[in-house]
Amino acid sequence: MNHDEKNIMVILSSPSGAGKTTITKKIQQKYQSFKISVSHTTRKPRPNEVDGVDYYFVSQEKFKKLIKEDKFYEYAKIFDNYYGTSKKSVDSTIKNNDIIFDIDWQGTKQLSKFKNLKLIKIYIVPPNKEELKKRLIKRNQDSPTEVERRFKAYDQDIKHWKDYDYVIINENLENCYKQIEKIILKNKNTEIISSQKVL
Repeated sequence: MNHDEKNIMVILSSPSGAGKTTITKKIQQKYQSFKISVSHTTRKPRPNEVDGVDYYFVSQEKFKKLIKEDKFYEYAKIFDNYYGTSKKSVDSTIKNNDIIFDIDWQGTKQLSKFKNLKLIKIYIVPPNKEELKKRLIKRNQDSPTEVERRFKAYDQDIKHWKDYDYVIINENLENCYKQIEKIILKNKNTEIISSQKVL
């Protein structure tokens, strides 16, 4: 299947807590051409999350059925829960939009196998481990055991930076966002229309 040449797919990956979700949302707010790829997941929604907007929340049973039916471009099991990117949703979105994937290194590896996808792979890292731990605690979304677990996964995650086209250190969110914006604009040329300019 040939995707529209104009539209690009940007992968943002990072160890948990390095800021990729915040940056993903900032890009989508500024550029009307970008849609965030909404993953399927078996984890329970957090209080502020909406089904179909943040994730498609499904049961383990339903998820395994979708794996069997080869419905995902990529999927991974992370911290006891499954996450996956639906082929159907990506293929219909890319016709008219650019896509941002907020996925981990496992998902990136799988997506990279599809040579027909025009991927720009960006890896975001925190300045250091101590800063990461501070952010995970400050985020206040996870229990202390969960924070510890995510923190331990960092060493495994960080080994995969070599699979990406760009590696960016997120010392300051605004600077990090600007660097990513530059990369996107360079790859997109001038075809992006900033929604901020639309009256």
